[in-house]
Amino acid sequence: MTTSYLFLFSLSLISLISSSVALTKPHTPKPNNAFILPIAKDPITLQYSTTINMGTPAVTLDLVVDIRERFLWFECDESYNSSTYHPIQCGTKKCKQSKGAECIDCINHPLKTGCTNHTCGVQPFNPFGEFYVSGDIGEDIISSLRGTLSNVNVPRVISSCIYPNKFGVQGFLQGLAKGKKGILGLARTFISLPTQLATRYKLDRKFTLCLPSTSNSDGLGLGSLFIGGGPYHLPSQKIDASKFLEYTPLITNRHSTGPIFDNLPSTEYFIKVKSIKVDNNIINFNNSLLSIRKKLGIGGTKLSTVIPHTKLHTLIYKSLLNAFVKKAEIRKIKRVKEVAPFGACFDSRTIGKSVTGPNVPTIDFVLKGGVEWRFYGANSMVKVGRNVLCLGFVDGGNEEVGPWDTSIVIGGHQLEDNLLEFDLVSSKLGFSSSLLLNKASCSHFKGF
Repeated sequence: MTTSYLFLFSLSLISLISSSVALTKPHTPKPNNAFILPIAKDPITLQYSTTINMGTPAVTLDLVVDIRERFLWFECDESYNSSTYHPIQCGTKKCKQSKGAECIDCINHPLKTGCTNHTCGVQPFNPFGEFYVSGDIGEDIISSLRGTLSNVNVPRVISSCIYPNKFGVQGFLQGLAKGKKGILGLARTFISLPTQLATRYKLDRKFTLCLPSTSNSDGLGLGSLFIGGGPYHLPSQKIDASKFLEYTPLITNRHSTGPIFDNLPSTEYFIKVKSIKVDNNIINFNNSLLSIRKKLGIGGTKLSTVIPHTKLHTLIYKSLLNAFVKKAEIRKIKRVKEVAPFGACFDSRTIGKSVTGPNVPTIDFVLKGGVEWRFYGANSMVKVGRNVLCLGFVDGGNEEVGPWDTSIVIGGHQLEDNLLEFDLVSSKLGFSSSLLLNKASCSHFKGF
């Protein structure tokens, strides 16, 4: 466990509105549509990130997208000395809304952005280093970095910044992809970016992710984060991709799932999986694992953008693996030696191709509401060698050591090229399944 400083909101907002707002304006007009941020994929870490400008003078920040984290935080070093930064004081309304846990003073450093006295403190979490630190909370301007229609400057956005070595602790960015300066948190909290923007501009309280499956440096592999609702235009087809969405309720886990445990409900995004199919056949395992235990908050299914591949409780994983292998054998797909962390790998030369990727057995998550989320080859298989494809689900273990143990955590690879709409008012998740079915992908959204 480490204590230090990390937090302050950053964001490169690109809005579909017609006028750009000056830095001096305390209020900006309501956009005609959602804010849109580009999402890139790092080829080495498989992390998803966006780029924003923060402060005055503006500093460019690359931030990893994490739907679990409760707010936006970043490391604010000597290069960040913003004249528009306003620390939030202890005991204020905004501090309480931000769930400030402590009052922070600047120690062993001259006062500066991210190092002020009597400041509301929060605890940003690093999901890759798996530690949290103590960070100042403050407000600053976020200015647009890129856009094809118009750019918007948003003043007094709440975030947290960590001043390096403030308490003699370093390494806040451990595990983040090279060049990334913090985390863009999208959880269900008052100070998450979607909630702040929706409240200020009277937009729909929803955000929509479309994670790219490629990591091209030329920009062709960019996905999108929409804040405020659709439409989600696919220029190549001149249609709104929301027509592809099906809906299932977002489930409230009434127990905190960390990383900071309290007596409040979890701010993560859970859904109800009722059963799992392989090639339309239900697989057998202890279905009680699919429910959240009311007394502990253990079990159930949640979504994550920071783990690369879906993790399954051991009993679920073994059942899925065995069913998939048997169906692959029927298709005469040749199995080869497995490559960690995957439990089943195959000779890609024995696998056909389709519009949705490798032609392998389909995997369906049957969800509450009677809808099914289908994973085709592009989302179920991972290339690990020249002629080797592996089933891209991993064994998450079976030890129940605390309330953070979730039976299924749907990871990034399974989310790619799926349009995912998180409706925070109606508490429902809209999902498209693979856009490849409609000859589209997340890189086709060109709102930025």
